[in-house]
Amino acid sequence: MNYAADEIPAIDYMNTSEPSHSDGAAPQMLSGSRPFLLESIFLAPHGLRAGWRAVFYAALFFLLLSTAAMAGRLLHLAALALGGAITPAVLATQEGLAVVCAIAAALILGRLERRSFEAYGMPLTQSFGRNFWLGIMWGIATISALMLVIRMLGGYSLGTLDLPPTDVARYALEWLGAFFLVGVYEEFFFRGYLQFTLTSGIGFWPSAVLLSLAFGAVHLRNPGEGPVGALSVFVTGMFLCFTLRRTGTLWFAIGFHAAYDFGETYLYSVPNSGIVMPGHLLASSFHGPAWLTGGTVGPEGSAFDFVVMAILFVVFDRAYRVRRLSN
Repeated sequence: MNYAADEIPAIDYMNTSEPSHSDGAAPQMLSGSRPFLLESIFLAPHGLRAGWRAVFYAALFFLLLSTAAMAGRLLHLAALALGGAITPAVLATQEGLAVVCAIAAALILGRLERRSFEAYGMPLTQSFGRNFWLGIMWGIATISALMLVIRMLGGYSLGTLDLPPTDVARYALEWLGAFFLVGVYEEFFFRGYLQFTLTSGIGFWPSAVLLSLAFGAVHLRNPGEGPVGALSVFVTGMFLCFTLRRTGTLWFAIGFHAAYDFGETYLYSVPNSGIVMPGHLLASSFHGPAWLTGGTVGPEGSAFDFVVMAILFVVFDRAYRVRRLSN
């Protein structure tokens, strides 16, 4: 593939070596000339430094999201109409707007950088493909394993059905749709354009750590969330970055994220990052200490969440071996 002189080549996330280019080098100057301070701060050999491109992306995203929210006051009015409860409709509205804005910001900057949208890890040709459905299965299996451990240790009761039988399928489909949008938004925002861009500057894993820290910190805004839960979100973020590294696409992570949240919120009917949402399947309950159940945070605040995630890293590493490139 031919690239323009100032275009940065697409990053192969499945390659075990980091991109050869780096923002660490100062812009090339004419012989004998002194580097200009502003140029050294803002520019790298391939153009604007990765950090500044990431800042511009985040700023453009929040500008678009604020404009969309203010234009129709959709988020505020939807929440007020339902007493502030996060229903599938409210969540889908919030996350749907965020998806549009996150993708729009990437398309705008991608056009300026002369780069295709597929470079950001979410190729539309792979939508709902094999990786997505594998992610769904891994996500459900992970939350089920965690809930099974908590239940076996006496910390969780299923309870009775909390919905009229006629509403079970409807709410299941509504929550599936809403959490699919959650998966697309959070995975693309934290591990799409930003991961790609920062990787071009500081490497894949430093970028993964930085963005996973931000991912965990953002969840601290949720009522009932705490430091342990945020740390769990950080670890989960690192695992999702690992899936991007090994599969080369975000679709596994999107499926995993959507299924895990669906299982937590609807299927097992427990707090999700400190939030208990209406329209869940069971009248379930937690018993015992917070280190076991996660308390008000939910199962991601349980000590066993870290055990399950550690096992998950190992199993995924075995299932998705590193692709070695021949010389």
